[in-house]
Amino acid sequence: MFNPTELRLAALHWLAECDVAAKCAGVRDLALRWSVGRLALAADASLACTLPIPGHPARPELIAPRDVVRRAMHTQEGRAAMVHAMAHIEFNAINLALDALWRFADMPRDYYADWLRVADEEALHFTLLADHLQTLGFAYGDFPAHNGLWDMALQTQHDVLARMALLPRTLEARGLDVVPGMKTKLVQAGDKVIAPLMEVILRDEVGHVQIGNRWFNFLCAQRGLEPLATYAGLFAQYHPAPLRGPFNLEARRAAGFSEAELAALQAQDT
Repeated sequence: MFNPTELRLAALHWLAECDVAAKCAGVRDLALRWSVGRLALAADASLACTLPIPGHPARPELIAPRDVVRRAMHTQEGRAAMVHAMAHIEFNAINLALDALWRFADMPRDYYADWLRVADEEALHFTLLADHLQTLGFAYGDFPAHNGLWDMALQTQHDVLARMALLPRTLEARGLDVVPGMKTKLVQAGDKVIAPLMEVILRDEVGHVQIGNRWFNFLCAQRGLEPLATYAGLFAQYHPAPLRGPFNLEARRAAGFSEAELAALQAQDT
């Protein structure tokens, strides 16, 4: 196994890794090494990427979001397709956290520790869902998937403020809204095993969105920007359409959204 000595360079290595199992194991080992002080951090280093990123396996086939077929939930294949879609989101989330680690220099040490924690937890989530998918008779890669999360990463690769605003605070925060409903649908369709897995995922995702809020607000303060107006401007620049409810206001509050932000969010949905 690759033996990292510096955190951001190691994150880039695992971001480029194509084998899913190796990526997950590498990320989890990276978090362990960091926790026991076996990794250095070169926060001010300007790193160059020489390999295609993100690394991903030959399957699943990546298609446009509009081409993803909805399958009936009363069939095992339909339930597996939904679990597969969630697993693919978690796979993308591993890559997004690793990209936040290596790409953006000159951030505080806690920033890199936070995004390593996110990568580690997303690797766990992917493994839980992929293992459950196996019990349904399918494997990761058996269904087509889309790459919308990474597309937004490409759009925001030039600025860590835009990245924090549009990924954890927007696209990943949508998971707080939709995961409870997805859990209910799967359980009602007969998949009782998925419920505790999704409860772990929702709990951790609140923390991930909270990390996005933390660093968005830090960067706004650092640059002398008003957060609500700054977010509104970035959302208008990068997001093609207003967000639609229902919104999980309790989870969003736990993730650090202010009442003013929640009011602005709900005003879009009118």
